[in-house]
Amino acid sequence: MADQLHIDWTACRGRGVCSELIPELLDLDEWGYPLPRAGLDVPRELAPHARRAVAQCPRLALSLQTVATS
Repeated sequence: MADQLHIDWTACRGRGVCSELIPELLDLDEWGYPLPRAGLDVPRELAPHARRAVAQCPRLALSLQTVATS
C-alpha cells in the first residue's frame, strides 16, 4: 500500500500553500496552481508533510489516497 496525493482541480484556487509545505512533490504553474514534480506518490519520509499540506489547504483541494502497489 502506498499513499498518493490527489488534487481536486475544481476546488483548487491556486493559492500555493501546498507547494510551500511540500516543495519536494509540488511546483506551481504560472497561475499558482500545483503541478506534480514527478508523480503524486508520497514517499514515506514525506508523509507527515503531505498530511500537513492536506490539512492546511484553504480550499480542501488536497487529499491522500491509499492505493495498492503491485
